[in-house]
Amino acid sequence: MIALSAVLLLGAAAPPRQASVAYVIDGDTFRLASGERIRISGIDAPETQPGQAKCGREIAAGKAATATARGLLQGRTARLGRVGRSYNRTVARVTLDGRDVAGELVRLGAARWWPRGQRKPDWCHG
Repeated sequence: MIALSAVLLLGAAAPPRQASVAYVIDGDTFRLASGERIRISGIDAPETQPGQAKCGREIAAGKAATATARGLLQGRTARLGRVGRSYNRTVARVTLDGRDVAGELVRLGAARWWPRGQRKPDWCHG
């Protein structure tokens, strides 16, 4: 049990690594050239799919957020600092040329801050 705990702790504290972004899935998730899916930590971008979005306004905002994230990330090499896992994705702090990608997406209006344990942002009413 102690050995397993140590392995889990070491895995969570893995040093940041560089990786090539192959494809942006939506405003806060992308796929690496290796196939691994990455969820950008600390933010939420609006959903693009009718089954996941709560309103048409969210879908439209989600498509715009995806385009913004695509312009920022796709085909670039990013630095990833793993912080966990969620829905079969690695959750990571992501930097690009020394800039925090989460902060940049929020600054550009493509995402909102979503601190852990807080309610998901409402994209339909504000």
